[in-house]
Amino acid sequence: MSRVAKKPIAVPKGVDCQIKPDAITVKGPKGILALKVPAGVDVVIEGGEIKLNAKNPADMKMAGTARALIQNMVKGVSEGYSRKLELVGVGYRAALHGKDLNLTLGFSHPVVFRAPADITIEVPVQTEIFVRGADKQRVGEVAAKIRSYRPPEPYKGKGVRYSGEKITLKEAKKA
Repeated sequence: MSRVAKKPIAVPKGVDCQIKPDAITVKGPKGILALKVPAGVDVVIEGGEIKLNAKNPADMKMAGTARALIQNMVKGVSEGYSRKLELVGVGYRAALHGKDLNLTLGFSHPVVFRAPADITIEVPVQTEIFVRGADKQRVGEVAAKIRSYRPPEPYKGKGVRYSGEKITLKEAKKA
């Protein structure tokens, strides 16, 4: 029995949930998100809370997964998600031109990343990038894509890293 699925999801003020037979749509100040509900899982709204039930005990795991995804949707449309990236290295910098993120990462050319429509990118300082959006999965995906242009290397630690990420540095060769 999944303990996660048993917990109800509190719906904050300003968030509207609509349930269709096979999907749930969550609408809030930060956007609109939809999820196809897995087969064998019932979703019910009672008194400002979303409750999930499995039609049979074998589907309880999927009910727990669906509950976690719906919880992330509710939080995303009400508060939103954010991921901070840091650029470490001499001459590594970022600049925003409209929706395009221009990255100077030590290549012979600048890297241009076009932000998707549902994602907001901010560059308060040349060495910091904030990726914001309502969908937790999309925010992580875009942050990972930006990081993949120049992941931190293990000798000097230069590259694009997540804020708070620990890089284990290797020892250089000794002559």
